[in-house]
Amino acid sequence: MRRSTRRRRTVSAYREGNRTIVLIPARMSAAEEKRWVALMLDKLAAQESKRVLGDEALAARAAQLSGQYLGGRAVPDTVRWVTNQNTRWGSCTPAEGSIRLSHRLQGMPEYVVDYVLLHELAHLLVPGHGPKFWGLLEAYPRTERARGYLEGVVAAGRLPHPPLPPARDGN
Repeated sequence: MRRSTRRRRTVSAYREGNRTIVLIPARMSAAEEKRWVALMLDKLAAQESKRVLGDEALAARAAQLSGQYLGGRAVPDTVRWVTNQNTRWGSCTPAEGSIRLSHRLQGMPEYVVDYVLLHELAHLLVPGHGPKFWGLLEAYPRTERARGYLEGVVAAGRLPHPPLPPARDGN
């Protein structure tokens, strides 16, 4: 557990080797700390179980989308969820045939995950974001809707957050 004087409202957690690091504001009480550590440990465990169980299903979905919208031409070697992408929704390394989707997409509507997956599949065929690339995505009927959804998520993340509710100690 690490306390930070710069951290004001947010709490985060991540794995560092075989250790779990929970970052909390320095001003947080011991009761709040205990509550948040338990919450973040549960959250990490849930993310990890989804990722372990979900990579095979994600690869199967990629194959289905490639067949349906790209004529089966985009064939990745690996497709997996990752937790180290906090500023982008997905990434693709065409030379390796690898596609990675941010864990932040988990729980979003299926059409949004499909769009991001299809976007990365298209990069296996066209590396940049030129007209040829966007032409490939025109086949997916929910492209604009999914992009709007993701833009809304980004915008909502910039809104001020209400203060945390006080910890309940059972009384």
